[in-house]
Amino acid sequence: MATTKEFHDFILENLQKVGEVSTRKMMGEYCVYYQGKMIGDICDNCLFLKPTASVLRLLPDAERAYPYEGSKTLMVMVEDVEDTALMKKLLEGMYGELPEPKKKKAKSKGAEGQD
Repeated sequence: MATTKEFHDFILENLQKVGEVSTRKMMGEYCVYYQGKMIGDICDNCLFLKPTASVLRLLPDAERAYPYEGSKTLMVMVEDVEDTALMKKLLEGMYGELPEPKKKKAKSKGAEGQD
């Protein structure tokens, strides 16, 4: 089941209370980004966060699941996105633990130095 627009908008609205949060649609579901770093997914009307140390510490009893069939990463399901203080702690903690986004390589115009 694909995520509904209403659920997506509800999650995005609540997460944006914390800071710079955006989503990118991917195959009927959404990747979630905080300040440019991918923090999780919205799949099947559930919010899944990457299981970083902060997430596991702040949500020790949260359910773990795979967000979609074939997913390689077990994610943490978040139930209470309306708890702004908790979401702020989660996202800020995750930001420091996740790697910087990979820089896109500039496209070359062809082999240089050829006659």
